[in-house]
Amino acid sequence: MTNQAAEFWPDLQREERIGFAEVIYCEGKSDEQLAKIAAQLLAHHDNLLATRCSQRQYEVMLTLNNKLKYHASARLAYLHEDKTPRGRGKIAVVSAGTTDVPVAEEAAITAEVMGNQVERHYDIGVAGLHRLLQRQEALMQAEVVVAVAGMEGALPSVLGGLLAAPIIAVPTSVGYGANLQGITALLAMLSSCAPGISVVNVDNGFGAGYAAARINRKRGHEGGGHEGTRRDTKAH
Repeated sequence: MTNQAAEFWPDLQREERIGFAEVIYCEGKSDEQLAKIAAQLLAHHDNLLATRCSQRQYEVMLTLNNKLKYHASARLAYLHEDKTPRGRGKIAVVSAGTTDVPVAEEAAITAEVMGNQVERHYDIGVAGLHRLLQRQEALMQAEVVVAVAGMEGALPSVLGGLLAAPIIAVPTSVGYGANLQGITALLAMLSSCAPGISVVNVDNGFGAGYAAARINRKRGHEGGGHEGTRRDTKAH
């Protein structure tokens, strides 16, 4: 679709450049737009990821491929047919509390669909530090750690002082009034004294999972000609 007046123009060569196909952001799209975009991506790729997806939007895409799965709390629709391992090690996804799990799951599923082995460590925030310390040995085996926390956002700083792996911090909007819908956690993570922490936007589990997958990618899978899950499109 090359018409300048078109409402959408899927990037069907993105996987060749960077190693993973274009991801659909569902919010704000009509059912017709979503169906047409998903149909084009499904015609060219074995895997599909659609974020901020409602149940109704999932059902629209399900008519295109009945193998499509849905995680309601993470609001993710995904197809994971090509399970070729593309990570050189494990990615650990950690949540401070149970209410942070939807964002953590968005990160975890994103990384899994991108070909990574993911270990989940949930509800091990700083208010019960003994729980975190019990998982320390397992966390030390990870190549990358995604740390998801709301409230005061202290978890990534603690992990930054315990682990050698790069840490991707995800502030969430979980918390009472002065949490400011995640701004307090965001500023705390940006101001961390622990080095080696990178921070994504509030509630952006997808961005964290994607970044972790890029860091963990096996050498030789950096894109630039990597075919991955892309199908032969010479006839299109």
